[in-house]
Amino acid sequence: MVTLNRRQRCYQIIFGTQTKAGQRFDIALIVAILCSELILILSSIYSVEREYSRALNTLEWVFTLLFTVEYILRLYCSPKPWAYARSFYGVIDLIAVLPSYLAFLFPGSNYLLVVRLIRVMRIFRILKLARFLKDSNILLRSLLMAQRKILVFFSTVAILVTVLGSLLYIIEGPENGFTSIPTSIYWAIVTITTVGYGDIVPQTDIGKALASFTMLLGYSILAVPTGIITAELSQEMKTQRELIRCINCSTSGHEEDSNYCRKCGAELPGKI
Repeated sequence: MVTLNRRQRCYQIIFGTQTKAGQRFDIALIVAILCSELILILSSIYSVEREYSRALNTLEWVFTLLFTVEYILRLYCSPKPWAYARSFYGVIDLIAVLPSYLAFLFPGSNYLLVVRLIRVMRIFRILKLARFLKDSNILLRSLLMAQRKILVFFSTVAILVTVLGSLLYIIEGPENGFTSIPTSIYWAIVTITTVGYGDIVPQTDIGKALASFTMLLGYSILAVPTGIITAELSQEMKTQRELIRCINCSTSGHEEDSNYCRKCGAELPGKI
């Protein structure tokens, strides 16, 4: 039986999920993150902040110290601390603890807006939850595979809203609220995305006809990025299924949660 030293044991608990201790640590961390976000949300409500400011601040510092200890422990037990510190999760873990300390360094009233911005930065703690989402990597890879198609689609939409906005600026003019081409492009974006705030609306018949065309165009193109990402996601999931191959009959295409081969019934590798 292999005996683990303190650092290895710490690594097994913090970075691993195979042991009960590791699973308990992950669950406790998720609860801590969600509770800290709840405190941040409550502290933004003036009546709650005024009534319970001391309790909220105390709890905030408790969670800040907990996340600080967690970050130090991750650096301590990681085989490559610098690589972890530069990784996505390492940066997020650092962002989770920095705001409270930075706010402590700027107590003056002149820095009130800076402190408020730094406090809101604590919302990035929620990104720490990404490490617990097993399928998030599949979605991320799908987005990366579709990035060129999405870029082409985005560029096409950007050209469309520029053209439509410029046309409406010419048709309506400043007297109807379209005071500049950027303002008209804003209207085109709001219209083509079917949001329709109604703060700027065309008044002429030609403008209304162009607005109707823009609305219909918006409904027509909304499904395009969804289809692109769905296709890439389907391909990525198919690739993942192909990796699960039965060592008895070499059949592939199993679902990720399958424990036995769908053809011969043999136990799949890495299962059970």
